[in-house]
Amino acid sequence: MNPIVEFCVSNIVNGAQESFEKLERDPNLDVLEYGCLSYCTLCSQTLFALVNGEIVEADTPEELTRKVYEFIEENPLF
Repeated sequence: MNPIVEFCVSNIVNGAQESFEKLERDPNLDVLEYGCLSYCTLCSQTLFALVNGEIVEADTPEELTRKVYEFIEENPLF
């Protein structure tokens, strides 16, 4: 079972696209895009992704990618 990384399409458009594309190329991740993740206030303020159901935030796409990988490393599924 791969870690699940979920993105809101609005957050992708607002700056997270680079992170989304990089993570999507990783065969060890299941990266999903949704129309809305119901975190509208957060979505309008920062870049974020849900990693295995937990919010990971960042100021830049590069930082978001790094933080997603750090979260996965620090919180293994098994």
